[in-house]
Amino acid sequence: MAKEFNTIDDFDVKDKTVLVRIDINSPVDPSDGFILDDTRMRLHSKTVKELSAKGAKVVLLAHQSRPGKNDFTTLKQHADEFSKILNLNVKYVDSIFSNDAKEAIKNLKAHEILLLENVRFFSEESLSREPIDQSNSILVKELSPLISFYVNDAFATAHRSQPSLVGFTVNNPSAAGRVMEEEITIIQNALNSVKKPCVFLLGGMKPEDSFDVIENVLKNGTADYILTTGIVANITLWASGYDIGKINKQFITDRGYLEIVEEAKELIKEFPDKMIYPNDVAIEKDGKREDVNINSIPNYPIFDIGINTIKEYAQIIRDAKTIFANGPAGVFEKPEFAIGTEDLINAIASSKGFSIIGGGHIAAATASLGYEDKMDHVSSGGGACISLLAGKKLAAVEALKDSANKNPL
Repeated sequence: MAKEFNTIDDFDVKDKTVLVRIDINSPVDPSDGFILDDTRMRLHSKTVKELSAKGAKVVLLAHQSRPGKNDFTTLKQHADEFSKILNLNVKYVDSIFSNDAKEAIKNLKAHEILLLENVRFFSEESLSREPIDQSNSILVKELSPLISFYVNDAFATAHRSQPSLVGFTVNNPSAAGRVMEEEITIIQNALNSVKKPCVFLLGGMKPEDSFDVIENVLKNGTADYILTTGIVANITLWASGYDIGKINKQFITDRGYLEIVEEAKELIKEFPDKMIYPNDVAIEKDGKREDVNINSIPNYPIFDIGINTIKEYAQIIRDAKTIFANGPAGVFEKPEFAIGTEDLINAIASSKGFSIIGGGHIAAATASLGYEDKMDHVSSGGGACISLLAGKKLAAVEALKDSANKNPL
């Protein structure tokens, strides 16, 4: 793939101030506020360590959750945790562009690292606008003169067009960090040179995203089979004429997904041999799992794909040369309904095909099973990954490309 954006290899960062946008948004224990998982910090440690080792003055910009949520908090604890992971001191300042923050940036020495406060404490960060507009935000105007380079390593939020993600690219030389570079390269290369048969395993609770992917990869000929699970399967079953039970139809209707049912009907009509749906499902009846054939689904919530479907899907996965997976197969938080998710992850791990696991819940499930090392790539960003698979452009990546074109080295 031709190089479309700068990477940190393109800049001499020695003694230069480098602003790095990372995504260390972490699950937090609601009872005590402690960070439960440091996976994202470990991912970004590669970029941060490398910049520090090259003599950069590293300024980190990140977010934690969003206003109104219980885990919307300061980044002080993140700085402490990141220091342990990096085995380097990560300084912290409890503001973003106050005089204290600006002085802390100016006083940084080569190799030192400073984490600024949660960027979402700044209200303009919630606005989605074009890069040129975001370059005029207070955040960018205040910090831009203090830095030599901007590095975006936050792939997980690359589909957003917020000030910290696109604003600095307009006037500052900009590059992708190692996480961003790896994610874009691996996913794009896999899509550009897909080996057949190619299988997409799609589930979870965001059918609008999944059906965008389905339409894209079927119409451009990438996918040989779409294996549907979760609410994606329930919609596909309903669209195929099966009675999935009033309670499940109501669930789909209440969430405004009736249009997607119509969309699914068209896709099934156009690609009948490629849209694969379960032949049995697992319902929750009296608090227990019960597997039932799709021809006789009683009026109970569908919480997983059935045992026979798991076997069928697992065989298709094992025969595949390329596998993209996004979203769990059911309510995997409940052990008796985690069977579909776990067995299909196991099938992908044992397959010889090239495998990409989307971010979010399926990445967490893969990690909890200890199968991360058996996958070719586990994405750090569910939303960004699925946007790429759907053929959409990522705002932050497009901003990096524009920066490289406007400011050739």
